[in-house]
Amino acid sequence: MKSFLLIGQSNMAGRGFTHEIPSIYNERIMMLRNGRWQMMTEPIHFDRPIAGVGLSASFAEAWCSDHEGEKIGLIPCAEGGSSIDEWSIDGTLFRHAINEAKFAMEDSELAGVLWHQGESDSHDGKHKVYREKISRIFDEIRRALSAPSIPFIIGALGDYLGKVAFGAGCIEYKLINEELQKYAMDNKNCYYVTAEGLTANPDGIHHDAMSQRIFGIRYYEAYLKNKHIYEPLPNEKELVERCHNRVNTLTEKRYMALEKFTLGEITYEELMKTFS
Repeated sequence: MKSFLLIGQSNMAGRGFTHEIPSIYNERIMMLRNGRWQMMTEPIHFDRPIAGVGLSASFAEAWCSDHEGEKIGLIPCAEGGSSIDEWSIDGTLFRHAINEAKFAMEDSELAGVLWHQGESDSHDGKHKVYREKISRIFDEIRRALSAPSIPFIIGALGDYLGKVAFGAGCIEYKLINEELQKYAMDNKNCYYVTAEGLTANPDGIHHDAMSQRIFGIRYYEAYLKNKHIYEPLPNEKELVERCHNRVNTLTEKRYMALEKFTLGEITYEELMKTFS
């Protein structure tokens, strides 16, 4: 099984509203939870009670479309609100991510790192040292995991920042994006993904659910093609629809029914019909 480490802050963890789009259920997409691989459900992260739709679900669904019969594992380690300094190589978040990745590597092959962070550093000139700091973090991840060539996919911050609500203070987001893009261009096996056209929740700082689906598709395109994604993909909405409209297997239908029963949405008799 191939696995991917998910790190950064809240837009990697996901804050898209789960009621806005269909959930993705795929028995070939696993997530690491309490030291065990289990079938992915959204939210994948539980860094906060408000965790929601993130980009990794559509990334994984797109990966499955190109790898019939294979499984993919997601390693959720993003932390909402975290600054680049909180990801320093001697800090708790970094050490936790490394430990989780090493645990996952006992029975999976680590195939990539998905990074999204920077909103917390989009002010007070913090962009001036941002590239130096992510370089140190990324280099140490590769060293600590004995994965010198592992690809990093890094996403831009949304153009809706710096305007309203919680995002109003992120006035230097374009400068962070410049540093992310420069880093990706100057380093092998690192690919930059545009956030052009993505939209926000009413909070003005988090990608909405559909934008997260689109972002995940772009991340996968960067990973698949080993290239930077500077513009929206011409067919990304079609690819998102494909994620949502895949016919579920019997195992997935039973999993979905059990989830609904546990939440009190269906009766025990309705649940058992899926097992008959």
